Amino acid sequence: QVQLVESGGGLVQAGGSLRLSCAASGRTFSSYAMGWFRQAPGKEREFVARISWNGGRTYYTDSVKGRFTISRDNAKNTVYLQMNNLKPEDTAVYYCAKDQRQFYNGDYFPESKYGYWGQGTQVTVSS
Repeated sequence: QVQLVESGGGLVQAGGSLRLSCAASGRTFSSYAMGWFRQAPGKEREFVARISWNGGRTYYTDSVKGRFTISRDNAKNTVYLQMNNLKPEDTAVYYCAKDQRQFYNGDYFPESKYGYWGQGTQVTVSS
């Protein structure tokens, strides 16, 4: 059973930075792409960023490009989301998720392809 545990959320002023971490259990972490999603109050969950299983490809939603960076350390079974220049509209619960397709490097990755989800970590950005 895979477990994903997020950490690093908190309260920060606009323009500040946070780094989220997602620690995964299991021995096959390095074989799967990982993603970050977020859900703001009253809104649907949305895609934020994704990194391929080997770290070679990254994807971002337009609103975070140039501000957020996703990375992974396969030796530590951990994926990170560095968030800089945070804005109040970034306020949300952030979730990490694991793609269920081993060694998948394609460009098709709807939410339905993520088989495991963390419990989320709250990020609040004050203006």
